Amino acid sequence: MKIELLLLGKTKESYIEAGIKDFSKRLRHFVPLELVHLKEKRYTNRSDHEIMALQSAVFNQAIGPDSYRVVLDRTGRAMDSEELAVLIGSLMDRGVKKAVFIIGGPLGVAPEQLAAADLVLSLSRMTFTHDLARLLLLEQLYRAFSIRAGTKYHK
Repeated sequence: MKIELLLLGKTKESYIEAGIKDFSKRLRHFVPLELVHLKEKRYTNRSDHEIMALQSAVFNQAIGPDSYRVVLDRTGRAMDSEELAVLIGSLMDRGVKKAVFIIGGPLGVAPEQLAAADLVLSLSRMTFTHDLARLLLLEQLYRAFSIRAGTKYHK
């Protein structure tokens, strides 16, 4: 299985980018990983709803037809690290070729994106910046694969 993260725009803070690079490198020891940076356009004179809908269309163009779509949103299903490891294992057992994780921009994700998701996942009920959510997701994916591999990282 391949893991793909769809990221809207670039990471702004260098310390977060350093963490993203570190956990991406670690995660690639377990699974093919691709971070897809989608261009974040500046929309003027548009409502938040219109902006999210336009961003949703950008995400949809980047997603392959047979991808398992996971959308991050604070209203989604909360899991602990072991549950995420079980989910990853079940996707692999089912023969899922690609799991795509979608992290919205500063406004979040459009309702249409949530409706199209195979899973809406919450990192927390708290709100995080989309940059920080990238780092947290990568760390948790690395932790899930570490749990599956039986390494000491999770201890």
